Amino acid sequence: MNTSLSWIKRYVPDLDVTAAEYADAMTLSGTKVEGYTELDKNLDKIVVGQVLTCEPHPNSDHLHICTVNVGAEEPLQIVCGAPNVAAGQKVPVVLVGGKVCGTHSGGSSEEGITITKGALRGVESYGMICSIDELGSSSEFYPEAPSDGIYVFPEDTEVGADAIGLLGMHDAIIEYEITSNRVDCYSVIGIAREAAATFGKEFHPPVIKETGNDEDIKDYASVEVKDTELCPRFSARVVKNVKIGPSPQWMQRCLASNGIRPINNVVDITNYIMEEYGQPMHSYDYDLIAGHKIVVRRAEDGEQFVTLDGQEHTLDHDMLMICDAEKPVGIAGVMGGENSMITDACTTVLFEAANFNGTNVRLTSKRLGHQTDASQKFDKGLDPNTTLDALNRACELMEEFGAGEAVGGCIDVYPVKREPVEVPFEPDKINEQLGINVPEEQMIAYFEKEDLIYDAERRVVIVPTFRQDLLRTCDLAEEVARFYGYDNIPSTLPKGSATAGGISFDMRIRNMACSVAEECGFSQGYCYSFESPKVFDKLCFAADAPERKAIEIRNPLGPDFSIMRTTSLNGMLTSLAVNYNRRNKDVRLYEMGNVYIAESLPLDKLPDERMKLTLGMFGNGDFFDLKGTIELFFEKIGMRKRPEYDSAEVRPYYHPGRQAQIRYEGISVGEIGEIHPVVMKNYGLGERTYVAVLDIANILKFASFDWKYQGIARYPAVTRDLSMLVSKDITNAQIQKIIEQRGGKILEECTLFDLYEGAQVRPGYKSMAYSLRFRDKERTLNDADIQSAMKKILNGLTGLGIELRK
Repeated sequence: MNTSLSWIKRYVPDLDVTAAEYADAMTLSGTKVEGYTELDKNLDKIVVGQVLTCEPHPNSDHLHICTVNVGAEEPLQIVCGAPNVAAGQKVPVVLVGGKVCGTHSGGSSEEGITITKGALRGVESYGMICSIDELGSSSEFYPEAPSDGIYVFPEDTEVGADAIGLLGMHDAIIEYEITSNRVDCYSVIGIAREAAATFGKEFHPPVIKETGNDEDIKDYASVEVKDTELCPRFSARVVKNVKIGPSPQWMQRCLASNGIRPINNVVDITNYIMEEYGQPMHSYDYDLIAGHKIVVRRAEDGEQFVTLDGQEHTLDHDMLMICDAEKPVGIAGVMGGENSMITDACTTVLFEAANFNGTNVRLTSKRLGHQTDASQKFDKGLDPNTTLDALNRACELMEEFGAGEAVGGCIDVYPVKREPVEVPFEPDKINEQLGINVPEEQMIAYFEKEDLIYDAERRVVIVPTFRQDLLRTCDLAEEVARFYGYDNIPSTLPKGSATAGGISFDMRIRNMACSVAEECGFSQGYCYSFESPKVFDKLCFAADAPERKAIEIRNPLGPDFSIMRTTSLNGMLTSLAVNYNRRNKDVRLYEMGNVYIAESLPLDKLPDERMKLTLGMFGNGDFFDLKGTIELFFEKIGMRKRPEYDSAEVRPYYHPGRQAQIRYEGISVGEIGEIHPVVMKNYGLGERTYVAVLDIANILKFASFDWKYQGIARYPAVTRDLSMLVSKDITNAQIQKIIEQRGGKILEECTLFDLYEGAQVRPGYKSMAYSLRFRDKERTLNDADIQSAMKKILNGLTGLGIELRK
């Protein structure tokens, strides 16, 4: 949103501040100023001069030697190369020592060009006659200026007057960043109201004079709204005896300051109202409206329509159209049609000011790929109570400019009127929320500056409909804070049981996971949360697998990003495949990210967002390296019991005999395995690939950073080795579980230190050797203690069919 400072001062006439002061104060009061541009920057000592004589230059076929009266005792001799310069003209003249915009060898666009006296082709020149471009603007915003030549003032312009002031350039263009909830500030009036409240000045909104002859508009036109949900209000008036011509220069300057090119009086008025009130309007050639009837309806699927810019659009049933008795004449909230546009032959105009559903306008403009100034305002959700003021203001300006005669009356279809909101006034609660002590009377004074009405009897603040952001007490507290001054609110510590900073427990666990992964050579990666449904086939999931019940994105970027992921494997395998195809030999990656599990589809509540730690690797390393990384992580977060690895539950994306579910105290906390060859082929991986996925939510139940100090052992340890012949279908986990259960309290550690399969071991068996360490904390163990423990262990192992090696 842009405004000129001079336009703001039309409604706040006592506002006497510089652009810098204005920008600072408005930003502190909540209307953030992104920046400003001073139009007269680098413009100095520029006055109105009258060309007395204009003779050809003797040494040039395009230069002229002019004598120019600038209000001084003696006229100046100025050499000018403009093709349109002529005697008698009133023109802008830069005096010696003055500045203009532009670049040349002696200046820059940042500093401007300083004009000095000099000689052009042997003739002295004491100044410069300017074009509008050299003054920092263009003929687009000054239509009376020639595109190639000097600017010429009207004949009655005073010689020696300030040329920059006459052109309206002692001004600044202010650029704002308006939040979407402050719809009222998408208008100059809204910004001016904020400026008046900020600087404590009187706000003077436009006073609209009554217009209209003795005729009745109902004899001219009628309006039918078929969808009041998408069009809550539609207002229309008729102006006859229209004379198309240029709008006044003051209006052209206002429009130019907002980046709008002046066209003609009718179009300029609708654009001016759109910026002034924030209410888009549209004007139709009344004689081109079939049946002189307006019908607001939904478009038909496949219906074709050509807009004012000559583009043809294909419409659908979700788009709202403005039609006459026979055909569409405009896309509601976006743009009017070529078939009813205002031309120089127009003699009667139908003005429309309507309120359209903001969401529908936004979706329509997006589907058509056609965003306009009007649609950008409508899609914020405008106040329907503004339409009639905007319409009457347009008719007033038409009569003020002598551009037409307003027909009496107005057509106003407004079935459900929007009423002001009433918010309870609770000054004590407001002060408590802000941590200040503002008197009640001062709060009420702040509200009155913003046109909020305080009802003392009912203790409520009546919020006008243009302030759609004020709905509850906390919103009123924000208004008090804005005008009290955020910089005046003292700093206080947050209330609570503690004020010490720190990170949450689950974040500490995640940080530890990342730290352990990086310590073990893994590099962190980030994967998309949006995926394609095709990933389930690549991962070989069954047709009824629960992972396939994914949440579909309503408005996806494309089919490859159309669902929320239910597994983190696809992202990891894709990243590993990219590295493999780039010929990286040893790759270890990890990702900490969410998967999204819906309880039911379609969604009736938010999904379960489960944080997963995913580890993937190929190259130098195997299943046991990955397993070691997981167990190191468990140890670091206080999970001191040995995790169990259960291979009974088979996952389709893992190698059938090289996978396991990781359980801790009977709860599944993750999975680990070698990727199935078919899945590897689907992803283009040519080396054995290992992946582990840990469920952080389940791990949090067992994690702890509470470490207990244990002193150095006072008594010696006793070690024993066991070498056994074990059937291949018996796992290390089964053996260790028996040893730990039967070893009792004196068993301090059990470690597998040798595993052998080969010719020296009979078929179907493997040789496994364990080292057992025993220690008692209270005394020195004797041989009987060790023999008793070993006997229990051997009895348990014999039950599994295990034989001791001799």
